[in-house]
Amino acid sequence: KLCGYLNKLGIKGPIKTWKSRWFFYDENKCRLLYYRTAQDINPLGSIDLSSASFDCKMENGEGVFEIRTTSRAFTLKAISKQAMMYWLQQLQMRRWEFCNTQSRFPVGSSQLVNEPLAGRTSRCCTYVVDNEDFLPLVKTPTEAVGLKAASLPAPQTSTALQNISLKHPWTEIQNTVYNICGSKQLWGSNGNVFSFDEFQEHPENVDEEQEAEGAGDFKEGTLEDGRMGPRLNWIRKAKWMNSGFPGSEELSREKSSVDKVSVLQQQILTLTEEVKSQKELVKLLHKALEAAQQEKRVSSMYLTATEDKDRLELVRHKVRQIADLTSRLEALEQEKKELEQILTLRDRHIQELKEHVQLLMEKNHAKQEVIMTLTEQMARELSDPLQEANTITVDTLYKQQEEIEHLKDDIDAYKTQNQFLNSEIHQVTRLWTSVAENEKALLMKCACLQARNCQMESKYLTVLRKLQEAVPDLPSSHAELVKNLIQEALQWDVKEEAEEALSFELNTALCPSSEYDEYGFMTVPDYEIEDWKLLAKIQALEIKSNKLRSQEIVEKPLRDRWNSIGELNPCAELKSLIRSGIPVEHRQRVWRWMVSRHCSPAPGHYQRLLEQSRSTEHPACRQIELDLPRTLTNNKHFSSPTSQLIPRLRRVLLAFSWHNPAIGYCQGLNRLAAVALLVLEDEESAFWCLVYIVENLMPADYYSETLITSQVDQRVFKDFLSEKLPRLMAHFEQYHIDVSLITFNWFLVAFVDSLVSDILLRVWDAFLYEGTKVIFRYALAIFKYNEEEILRIHDGVEIYQYLRFFTRMITDGRKLMSIAFNDLNPFPMKLLRNRRSMHREELEAELCELEQIKAAYVKERAEQGP
Repeated sequence: KLCGYLNKLGIKGPIKTWKSRWFFYDENKCRLLYYRTAQDINPLGSIDLSSASFDCKMENGEGVFEIRTTSRAFTLKAISKQAMMYWLQQLQMRRWEFCNTQSRFPVGSSQLVNEPLAGRTSRCCTYVVDNEDFLPLVKTPTEAVGLKAASLPAPQTSTALQNISLKHPWTEIQNTVYNICGSKQLWGSNGNVFSFDEFQEHPENVDEEQEAEGAGDFKEGTLEDGRMGPRLNWIRKAKWMNSGFPGSEELSREKSSVDKVSVLQQQILTLTEEVKSQKELVKLLHKALEAAQQEKRVSSMYLTATEDKDRLELVRHKVRQIADLTSRLEALEQEKKELEQILTLRDRHIQELKEHVQLLMEKNHAKQEVIMTLTEQMARELSDPLQEANTITVDTLYKQQEEIEHLKDDIDAYKTQNQFLNSEIHQVTRLWTSVAENEKALLMKCACLQARNCQMESKYLTVLRKLQEAVPDLPSSHAELVKNLIQEALQWDVKEEAEEALSFELNTALCPSSEYDEYGFMTVPDYEIEDWKLLAKIQALEIKSNKLRSQEIVEKPLRDRWNSIGELNPCAELKSLIRSGIPVEHRQRVWRWMVSRHCSPAPGHYQRLLEQSRSTEHPACRQIELDLPRTLTNNKHFSSPTSQLIPRLRRVLLAFSWHNPAIGYCQGLNRLAAVALLVLEDEESAFWCLVYIVENLMPADYYSETLITSQVDQRVFKDFLSEKLPRLMAHFEQYHIDVSLITFNWFLVAFVDSLVSDILLRVWDAFLYEGTKVIFRYALAIFKYNEEEILRIHDGVEIYQYLRFFTRMITDGRKLMSIAFNDLNPFPMKLLRNRRSMHREELEAELCELEQIKAAYVKERAEQGP
């Protein structure tokens, strides 16, 4: 008997454990059943060996081998290498025997059941003879394999519960009760511990530790005959268990009773099949009797019919039945022919497969011959150097031995050097980590101190300004002192700037007051009026203080989240990140992605437009030249007529005027293109960004000659201002303030020249991703941000003066963003479209009426004469 204890590798997620299992080979099914112990009666699963392959990789460990079936791979471990080789040889031999038997006789034939044992033995011997040239036959390790191994205790595991199969609790309970009560109680006719009628089919492909422990194979092997399946398995198991267990006297005494039970079970199966066949015969006789009775009834009706008309109708009915039966017979014959054709095709396919198998066997045989030839050749080549070695002189051997010794010394030296260098690297790494942590702590401390310094300086300047405004009657000496203090505060602290420029990183992160930002915008505008200069200085200090305080708390986590994003895909997380502001190092890439999503650049189109602008002068060329010097005057890249970006901006605007002749050029497009050039840096990318804004983001007619859609948006904005900020709107109406005079330019150029550069670029980030509703959100947020300040002003002229520059006083971009996207919700795009449609109809009606008045006036003047 091929049976014994093996360790089976179970995998549960990342956990791998070895569990001891008793394996037993079932020769009728060519399956390897496995149990927890040798005394168990129900298997935990089985392995189908008929189509399995075996592998023993030495790198896996001593005694470890694999059985791969079509569904999964089983990793097993024997107690020694000899036991592993014995298992592999025996499994190969029995798989070969089973496959040969299957190919000679159909399954279920009497020849397979009654085949003499000698025939099987001869085939096994033939297999061994064929394979003994490759691997000698391993002797049976009786201490690890065979029925004697069943009497030995199962290998111990590290924990008591590790060896228990938690996936099959019912089987474990049955096996445990069987081991406790003994087989007599289980086999009693009236005293069974369990009713086998309760056995249900195990779920297929459910592993003991992973998905199934062969439960699908167990279902096929033990439950083929319904409720009799487990009993047959018990009979089969009882045969080998009682064939020679040392130390199992109780099972040996009951061997005769078990044989009798097996004979009775076989008789029950035979009688059951006979009863089934008799039932089928009774069913057929019932059908024939019903047909005869029907025929008799029809004949009686024919004989009892009094008129020829009735008899004729009965005859016609019979003829119809005959025709129906004839058609059914033809259909059955046709079906029979089709089945015969299918059978013929299958026979051909089987024949082709047999020929293919024969070819593969011949090919395998040829490969084995080649392997043997190569092995002999290799053996001869290995023996040749031994003969040549005799010719080597003693001097050569001595020199080689010296070289080997020198190399060994070098290797030892290199090992020592490597160990020393590793220790040095470890020490240097620790020092570098400590220095980096200290430097980071100093940077953060410096940032906090500088933020406080900016706050204090801002408060100091504010106090000086309030003092100068609130006390106009100061003595001349005191007024001169206040004026001198303000002049000193407006000058840059050059010494402080030089001291803190020790490193590029420190100078970039904690620069005291750099004159320009990353994109060239002035951090402190150069106003001519001294009061405005003071306000600009206060504003710059507040912006710098907010940036320093949010550097570690807000900016660093946001930058880390952006660094973790690979490929850009539209989603809620990306939308939230873009609203919070895109870091400088990622802004160019994200803007290019947003433009390319909705506006596919045509290759060579921009160059063709440039050629056209060189050959033909556009009507808008004069207006473009006039607007170029007035573009972003607070940016160092455009402030001078000789700036490098001026010619590039000119080419972008000329190319757009030829690309969209319906618009050509409109004042404000120069500032949109300039911002796109500053961020994207490439002319063609800036051109397509301008196309994307004008033709995709903004509504139609936004930049036409009439600017009709721009006027519509101003009316829509006033509606939203009345709904979201009713107090402020009532204040404006009280002093007859028309906010369109201020906000029209906001919408036309998307806040360029209105907001400070840091906040402006954050607005553009969300604007390019979400569209024009972002402009409405931020316009409302700006008024909400300064609502209390505006409500404190009670003069129309002062309100207009405040509205001219109040956007420049917004320093907290995070607060403005929170107001725009959190405090002003909901703000659906559908509502915006409906309001635009309504106000457009009103505006078009007003323009139409104005045209009628104008036409009537012209006609009246013409009638009056000169």
